[in-house]
Formats: sequence, C-alpha cells, structure tokens
Amino acid sequence: MNSVHRGVKTGFHSLPLCSGFAKRLGMTSRPIIALSSLDETRALGVRVAARLQAGDVVFLTGGLGAGKTTLARAIIETLTGVSDAPSPTYTLVQTYETESGTPLWHADLYRIEDEGELEELGLEDAFEDAICLIEWPDRLGDWCPQTRLEIDLSMAGQDDTNQSDNGANKRQVRIAGRGDWETRLDDI
Repeated sequence: MNSVHRGVKTGFHSLPLCSGFAKRLGMTSRPIIALSSLDETRALGVRVAARLQAGDVVFLTGGLGAGKTTLARAIIETLTGVSDAPSPTYTLVQTYETESGTPLWHADLYRIEDEGELEELGLEDAFEDAICLIEWPDRLGDWCPQTRLEIDLSMAGQDDTNQSDNGANKRQVRIAGRGDWETRLDDI
C-alpha cells in the first residue's frame, strides 16, 4: 500500500518529496528513452499500463506540450477502453474504471495554488486503492506518496534537429522509481 508522508528525513537533511527528478536519495532511474513520434509516445503508454495495479501512482512531469496528456491518454485507453479521454485541466480530476474494476484517476494539478486544495480532491484515498496518473505533481508538496513511478518528458532539442522524419517533435523520457517501483522499472 502507498502512504503519504509529510516530509522525509535522511541521514543528511530533510528533503522535499516532490522536488527535482531522480536526484533524491533512494531513486532508481533508467537511461533516457528517445521518442520520435506520437505513436512511440503511445506505445510507451501501453507498456506502462501493462505494469500498473491498484495503489500505483505515476507522476507525469514536463513542460507544456511535452506529451504528458498524450501518454496519460494512452494509459487510460489501454486500461479502460476509453479512446477520447478528456484532459482534466479544468476539472482537475477525471475518474475511470479499468476493465479489471480498479479505479483509475487522472489528475492535472496545474491550477492548484495551495496544498490545502488537495484535500478536497480526495487524492490521498485514491493513492491507496486506485491507479493514479498525476500531471504537475510538484503541486502535491507534502502530499507526495513514498512509492511512485516518475516519468519526465521533455523536448529533445530546441532547434530544427528535434523534428523527426514525419515532422513530429522528438521527445526524451526519463523514468525513475521509488519504493517497489525500483525493482519494477525493468518491466517497462
């Protein structure tokens, strides 16, 4: 089960749980994955979806337009059959039921301005028994779950070399795990 801790103490100092990416102590990460098309982004979503189970939390990080929602939609479609999942940008949370009956939550926390707003969403309970896809997880602050998969998407370059043959923007993906995800990363 996943638990939320209000801060983490290490032998060195106190670390904020949701800042930075895979630089925190105890994180295991994989080499950078290059994606050259939307189809490759969707294929990654299918691979991730195949490994998800109740209680899993997936952080999707990256700038605007990096592909977070595309990846989330591929995961949602794979697990629920819903092919036109709306972005939760304005609703903050969209909920689904997977084909196996597990709840799936897709949250976009971009509009969260204060951690106090998180309690109203019910995320802490969802972290226990649902599959949770969280965009803009840095807004979680102290609500950050200890066990999670982190997927960071970014544009591969800022010049014309970041275009693939079909004109799609190339992306780089970094995947890291905390908790039991450290041993599950090889399956993705």
